[in-house]
Amino acid sequence: MSATKTEILIATIARLLEGCRSVVIGNQSPIPGSAALVARELSDGALRVTILGSRRHTDFTNGGVETFDRAAQGRVDAFFLGGGQIDGEANINLVGSGEYPRVDVRWPGSFGSAYLYFLVPRVILFREEHTPRVFVKKVDFVSAPGTSPPGVYRPGGPWKLVTGLGLFAFDRSRKRFALESVHPGHTVDEIVANTGFEFDRSTSTPTTPEPEPRVLALIRGRIRDEIAETYPKFAAGLAE
Repeated sequence: MSATKTEILIATIARLLEGCRSVVIGNQSPIPGSAALVARELSDGALRVTILGSRRHTDFTNGGVETFDRAAQGRVDAFFLGGGQIDGEANINLVGSGEYPRVDVRWPGSFGSAYLYFLVPRVILFREEHTPRVFVKKVDFVSAPGTSPPGVYRPGGPWKLVTGLGLFAFDRSRKRFALESVHPGHTVDEIVANTGFEFDRSTSTPTTPEPEPRVLALIRGRIRDEIAETYPKFAAGLAE
């Protein structure tokens, strides 16, 4: 059986976590959570994985507070953020769409996104839905800025963007995304048509690699069983 779209996303994110010492996964993040568990397995346990909301995959006693503390101490290498809107300068909007404060649609809120965006070196933006509704020219409200003015102390920020269509890298100095690969079954033209901002791309953008047999076996076996503790419905949907 060939890899599913979900399995390709898990394998892609796992590759991005290579070399990290510690990653924290927020609530409602089964795909990044599964990817982190794959990356930990491939690192022979060298990667510390903390999944908020899990009892098995955490050593935290107070998830939010300890996440912020460790990030401030430089002890979190990677974190995942998303948004109802993401623009071409990697600004994210978690508040709502429309003219603030009378937004037309209200989302959960910023919580600690801006704090972590400034401190974690490898922030991976992740959103499965890749449409002009999500990837806009300019967000309606900046919950967390993608870049900061010169002189602002900021060790962290956006590094990669993973969507249901492709993988992007972010250049903080240029404030611009570049398309690195297109997921199997999709095209560059499709990505352009569904992205509200301009981005760099080469004349021959590669296809995102599918999971290697060992990784695919992990996802469908051990990782599926481990992620079920936190996300049982998601785990049940992974292929046998």
